[in-house]
Amino acid sequence: MTEKLRILVVDDEKVVRDGCSRVLTGKGYEIEAAENGKEALAVLVEGEVDIILLDLKMPVMGGEEVLEKVSVEYPHIPVIIITGHGTVDTAVECMKNGAYDFITKPFQIDQFLMTIKRAADKIILGRKTKDLEEQNVRNLYDLALEKGRLKTIINRMATGIMVTNRNLEVVLHNPALLRLMNISTPLNGPIPISHIIHDESLMNTLLQIQKGDTGTDESISQEIPMGGSVLRAISASAPAPDNTYAGTVTVLEDITAFKQLDQMKSDFVNMVAHELRSPLVSIRQLNTVMLEGLTGPMEEKQLEFVKKGTKKIDSLLALINDLLDVAKIDAGKYVQHLVPTDVGEIMDDVTALMKPRAESKGIELTCSHGDLLSIQADPKNIEEILNNLISNAINYSPDGGHVSVTAVNRGEYLEIRVQDSGIGISSEELPKIFEKFYRVKNPKTRDIAGTGLGLSIVKGIIEALNGTIGVESVANNGTTFKILLPAII
Repeated sequence: MTEKLRILVVDDEKVVRDGCSRVLTGKGYEIEAAENGKEALAVLVEGEVDIILLDLKMPVMGGEEVLEKVSVEYPHIPVIIITGHGTVDTAVECMKNGAYDFITKPFQIDQFLMTIKRAADKIILGRKTKDLEEQNVRNLYDLALEKGRLKTIINRMATGIMVTNRNLEVVLHNPALLRLMNISTPLNGPIPISHIIHDESLMNTLLQIQKGDTGTDESISQEIPMGGSVLRAISASAPAPDNTYAGTVTVLEDITAFKQLDQMKSDFVNMVAHELRSPLVSIRQLNTVMLEGLTGPMEEKQLEFVKKGTKKIDSLLALINDLLDVAKIDAGKYVQHLVPTDVGEIMDDVTALMKPRAESKGIELTCSHGDLLSIQADPKNIEEILNNLISNAINYSPDGGHVSVTAVNRGEYLEIRVQDSGIGISSEELPKIFEKFYRVKNPKTRDIAGTGLGLSIVKGIIEALNGTIGVESVANNGTTFKILLPAII
């Protein structure tokens, strides 16, 4: 038994009371005894009783009167009749009056215990059922409370929320959605998505998610023009508990101010860059004239001064060009003249130009590739990517190190790898290296010139070509950049 039950034995015969007590105690029950009905009722008043074994023929108060009172006042307690005068008619009458079961004297121990066990099982099952019902009530209350909290949060959000079912009917939305979509009338009940969304690209996205054309964990972000505003919509599948498609969740926010700010930033960068580049180019041309001796002979110190100035101007011009490239990439205006491009030929040219610089540091620079698939790209951009990655590899590799540039065909893609034996990148810094102006904070890199824009530009160019770039690195154990670009099949 998992739960100790208390049984009240009511019988005027002491031998019966003692016998029942001995047998039931041995089975783990707690026993209370009474020799007549009046004593039995007094026990019921004083404490909890789970089962009653009740004799019918007793002095003072008989079992039938006790059964009548128990059925009214304690209907949850099963009463098992014990009688030596039992007949079928008596049994039927007792059952009609509320008895759970009956046994006759003298009774078989096995039959007796089986009857008790059935009553005990009923009680335990009833208690478990009651506990479950109470737990369900608590769970429903908690769920309702949580649902209310969630609804309050969603309704107070400035971001628009829209949830659809599997039939693309809107089943949940907040006031912000109505405001962003310029809807003045309240929405009640499931509403077809077409009544709310009129943007074709967003509708196509939701249909793709419904058809399962996107990954279950993948979200799709897109911009939607809405009058004079611009909204960003992020949509994803809403899975059911069994991980099947249950609908979609879309988050809408007004990014008009951010777009305007980006445009202002881009305009500012362009203006400053152009205003700075023109005088710098002019000064550099003058320096070139002086270095070529066209203005007359100069002393060694003068030549050194002009050379240093020219180097600084070149650094500033490189920074200006990087800023312009970043601004164009951010604005989606980076122009690429796409043509079928032989990457292997560009790799050979770039590594040949970089070899003298590598050799000056005692670094071995190698290039290897077979017959490569062509890609649709701007050759100048591929050259810029390789220049940047190989230059970084040389800069961050120790004297006597090794830098390799390789390319292979990978199905529908062309894979390019630039690997070095340099100082590597820590796991904390690795996720940040493609951020604008980010540079690895390392005493070994303090004297290496750079703006922190190169890798950001490389990533932007590659993504504009529908490619990807990844990096693997271990501190003090080298770095490998891997590029995948779609090939022309």
